[in-house]
Amino acid sequence: MKRIRNFFKLLSQALKGENIDTTQGKMDKVIFLLAVPMIFEMFMESLFAIVDIYFVSKVGVDAVAVVGLTESTLTIVYSIGFGLSMGATALVARRIGEQNTEGAATAAMQAIYLGIGLAALISLIGIFIPDELLRAMGASDKIIEQGTGYTRWMLTGNFAIVLLFLNNGIFRGAGDAGLAMRSLIIANSINIVLDPFFIFGYGFFPELGVTGAAVATTIGRSCGVLYQLYHLTKGSAMVHLKGKIFKLRLSIVQKIAVLSSGSAGQFIIASASWIFLMRIMSGFGEEVLAGYTTAIRILIFSILPAWGISNAAATIVGQNLGAQQPDRAEKGVWRTSYFNMIFMFIVTVIFVGFPEFFMRLFTDNAVVIEQGVLCLRIVCLGYIAYGYEMVLANAINGAGDTRTPTLINIFGFWILQIPLAWFMALQLDLGSAGVYAAVPISEAVMAIIYVFIFRRGKWKTVQL
Repeated sequence: MKRIRNFFKLLSQALKGENIDTTQGKMDKVIFLLAVPMIFEMFMESLFAIVDIYFVSKVGVDAVAVVGLTESTLTIVYSIGFGLSMGATALVARRIGEQNTEGAATAAMQAIYLGIGLAALISLIGIFIPDELLRAMGASDKIIEQGTGYTRWMLTGNFAIVLLFLNNGIFRGAGDAGLAMRSLIIANSINIVLDPFFIFGYGFFPELGVTGAAVATTIGRSCGVLYQLYHLTKGSAMVHLKGKIFKLRLSIVQKIAVLSSGSAGQFIIASASWIFLMRIMSGFGEEVLAGYTTAIRILIFSILPAWGISNAAATIVGQNLGAQQPDRAEKGVWRTSYFNMIFMFIVTVIFVGFPEFFMRLFTDNAVVIEQGVLCLRIVCLGYIAYGYEMVLANAINGAGDTRTPTLINIFGFWILQIPLAWFMALQLDLGSAGVYAAVPISEAVMAIIYVFIFRRGKWKTVQL
């Protein structure tokens, strides 16, 4: 009974959110306090995808295909947001570990400047060529006509995506995962409320169809960003933006750009692989593509909480290397990997056993369900390996070594996964099953490589 009370007390502490010093205390407790709000943060992020696909599926199969094709290109935006987030986390965590809060705030502000500049460039694509982007992805004229508005809104409003990722990376680096979690709760709550109004035109709202999902998502994420900026400038967060912190420092911007480019490159490499797989899938018909898109959304829903657990490793490594405690950093990473493996094993059992249940939550189309079930059962077979891989990758990134994970991703996705998917799907005539099978095979290989490299320990010597 006492253990149960202690668990719920610790859970309440984690959900309440507070700045966590990872350089001292019991490691399992530190991981728990960091990981719980990070899991909820990623859970909230995944809800954007699930809520949108739920309402959009009511519009039709073509609308779902629009979302799938647009999301595959939006992964470039997510890549930039992820890269900046990881770069900010690494630098802020290292400065916090050194007890240099002013240095942490300076790094955070320069990262925000860089994020705004990159988002402005991406928005130009959304303004001028959204239809050409869909056409390049293999979309039919019907899908392009229906989906151009959705693509334009999502790309033009990418400021909200980039800054939401980036600011939460700053909070995580400072050990304030609770604040990051609350910003996603606000953003998601607004999106959930607005989605049906803008899609179906309830009340005085215009009926925008699939475009309405993009409008609601952009408004929700923007509100989350405003909440983040309020706390960064008010001073309620450990990283406080004020006074001379706002001065543009090009040398620091350059350092963040180099550091973040590696992290963004990793995600872009993986995203390019996803785009290629999506291109293959589009050749099997719109219903098969819709099944794949829906299944991927469900898989993202399960993967992002695991990313929440793995994000704890980046904070632990950054702060403990800053405090000159590399052995404690390594211990924290292995413990985090163990917990993530258990979580991913549970998810695997659920998806292998009950995939049809999840697909029927979103559609009653027999072909879409069949393809989604096949995708869920095959892809999740690599989840245990992926659980280890994502923790070790985040740990190495958190140490400031973004080059090594980038090289591993080039091999795993471009040299292994893409050719393997093409060969099995088209040359062995396995169809969509060949595409799905390439994913767990490549993830297992990359996990083995990460374990080998992490054990060598060169990440402990990176200077930031």
